[in-house]
Amino acid sequence: MAKDLVLALSGGVGGAKLALGLARIMPAEQLTIAANTGDDFEHLGLSISPDLDTLMYTLAGVDNPETGWGRRDESWTFMAALSALGGENWFQLGDGDLATHIERTRRLRSGEALSAITATFCRRLGIAARIVPMSDDRVRTRLRTGEGWLDFQDYFVRQQCRPEVSEILFDGAEHARPQSDFIAALQNPALRAVIICPSNPFISIEPILALPGIREALRATSAPVVAVAPIIGCRAIKGPTGKMMRELGLEVSAMAIGRRYGDLLDAYIVDHSDEAAASRLKIPVVATQALMQTLSDREALAHVVLETADCVAK
Repeated sequence: MAKDLVLALSGGVGGAKLALGLARIMPAEQLTIAANTGDDFEHLGLSISPDLDTLMYTLAGVDNPETGWGRRDESWTFMAALSALGGENWFQLGDGDLATHIERTRRLRSGEALSAITATFCRRLGIAARIVPMSDDRVRTRLRTGEGWLDFQDYFVRQQCRPEVSEILFDGAEHARPQSDFIAALQNPALRAVIICPSNPFISIEPILALPGIREALRATSAPVVAVAPIIGCRAIKGPTGKMMRELGLEVSAMAIGRRYGDLLDAYIVDHSDEAAASRLKIPVVATQALMQTLSDREALAHVVLETADCVAK
C-alpha cells in the first residue's frame, strides 16, 4: 500500500504557515490537519475557535498577513458600534470574521458537531485539505497565574500575556473524545507522516496530546513523527512560548522543546542556529531555515519536513 497521507497537529499562526506549505507541495486532499481547540471560548454569546479559523483563513488565502489573525481587507463597523455602546471590545471581531462565529454558533445550537460545521466552512472556502478540530467535545485551556486561574483568552488577549504562568490545565481533556477523522488518520495504514507543527507546545500542541489515547497512538503508529521547533536561537518565533518556558523553569531553546516531546518523536527539525545544541538529542536532527517569512519559505520547510519523514520512516 502506498503511504501518501499526512497528518499535521497544529495551533494557529505558526502551524498554519507550515500547513499551507504542506498543502501547496502535496495533493491537498491527502492532508489532514488536527487543530487545537483548547483556545476556543464563548464571547458575546458566540462560539469562537481561533486556531480553527486561522487555519481556515490561511489555507483559503483570506488571512490577514499583518495581524496574523482574522481576515484580510476586514471592516470594523460592528466593533465601532459595540464600543460606542460600552460593550466589551477587548477581543476584536471584524465584520467578515463575525459572520463565521455567528454561523458556527447557530449551527452548534441546532445540535451539529464542530467538525461537521468546520467541514462545511472549508468546502465553502475552497479548501481541499481536511481541517478537523482535535475533539468535538469541550476542552478549555486554563493557566494558573499570580492573579489566580485565568481562561486562556483572558490571559492571552485581554491581559496580553502579562501575568506570570506557573501551571497549565486542559479542562475537560481527560473526558474528551478525539475527533473521529483525526483518529482515523492517525491509525490509517497509508499514513506517510505525522507532523507536529511549529506551534506553542504548551498551549497549542499539548492540549491535543492531552486527549485520551493520543500519546499512545503516536507511539504506536508505524508512520514517523516529526516535529518542527518553534524556537530559533533563544527566542520564540511567535507568541509567548519563550516567556512561558522561563516562567515554568525551562530553558528557552529548541533542545528543551525536543526533550519535552520526548519519545514521541522520530526526528526533529530545527533552525541552522540550533543545530549544535539540538544534536545532543537522541533522535535524528535536521537543520534548515526554520523562519517562514514568505510563501516560498513555507513550501521549502514543508519539503524538508516530508523528506525528513521519508528518511526516518519505520
